[in-house]
Amino acid sequence: MKELFESTFINGIELSNRFVRSGTATGMATQGGIITPKLTDLIVNVARGGAALIIPDYAPVLKGGITHNQQLGMYSDEHIPGLANMVNAVHAAGSKVVIQIVHGGAHADPRFTGVESMGPTAIPATVGKLGPYSGCREMTKGDIDSVVEGYRLAAVRAQKAGFDGIQLHCAHGYLLSQFLSPFYNKRTDKYGGDITNRTLIIVETYNQVRKEVGPDYPILVKMNVTDFIDGGISDDDALQAAGILARIGIDAIELSGGTGWGLQVLGDLDRTPMRFVKDEGYYRDIAKRMKAAVSVPIILTGGIRSFQTAQHFVQDGIADYIGLCRPLICESGLINRWKSGNTSPSGCISDNGCLLGALAQGKDLQCARLAQK
Repeated sequence: MKELFESTFINGIELSNRFVRSGTATGMATQGGIITPKLTDLIVNVARGGAALIIPDYAPVLKGGITHNQQLGMYSDEHIPGLANMVNAVHAAGSKVVIQIVHGGAHADPRFTGVESMGPTAIPATVGKLGPYSGCREMTKGDIDSVVEGYRLAAVRAQKAGFDGIQLHCAHGYLLSQFLSPFYNKRTDKYGGDITNRTLIIVETYNQVRKEVGPDYPILVKMNVTDFIDGGISDDDALQAAGILARIGIDAIELSGGTGWGLQVLGDLDRTPMRFVKDEGYYRDIAKRMKAAVSVPIILTGGIRSFQTAQHFVQDGIADYIGLCRPLICESGLINRWKSGNTSPSGCISDNGCLLGALAQGKDLQCARLAQK
């Protein structure tokens, strides 16, 4: 029987338990995307708190893919030295660390990129419930090739910085997620149409990155299994996309959902506070189907706040790893507390106050409830 605190491997990297600190925006880099001591301290505290695998932030592979102010970067060699220092500190704390790389696509912010945003299909500017959306132009084949090359170069930087692997961000309505989603992707060329075509840019990205990093370097993916918007990716398409990625060699798949469109334009938080164990695990049903359909490890993230639920998901074969983000913002030492025998749930109420409160106001990432005390 699988246990939460047993040692496992993902393509050669040994993990001391089955807990993953899932990547999120922190807003703690410099204006040029260079990591700060404050961000390093945040991540190292989570490593000291017991999470076996740390995914610290999501970092754009091109400057044109930046989505918010003071976003960590992977688009310049200038980012490498600071990241290397963070990696060394995480390793010294006993954890492994993987960098999540991304392009914002239609949700890149021209205020910070200085260029017009682009996506699979053009979207006109509009005013959403949470503010104006600048729209985007449709990508050319040359644009697609440039993005794929950006991912390749970002992977090179990740290896130079000493990261234990990379994670391709194909979730949350960013560029690779947009190609997967029929809401964003209405192309009529080989990158649009059925799910095989809509997955093609991810396959091309993976192939270029794999050639660069070699067979023994973990490449993970975080992908949407629901967009929470009408016309978004379906369960069946998500399962087919996961199958394609598993067959080409992806080393682990993390499940997630939601988009920038649903949040910024529709003003839908897509998740409400979940206060009971029975409501934990937003994607548990499709995770169970995916676990039965693919042979690669599944990381289940989203609304998990109790040890008992995490244990159930792993022992019952619904997932191989448990992804936590907001609970570790609330309590960085949560994993070690659970390991010590104090298995009371996290104080996190999954209200997104950490992301939509302080971070959205340009402040440091922090638990909104703790900040009020």
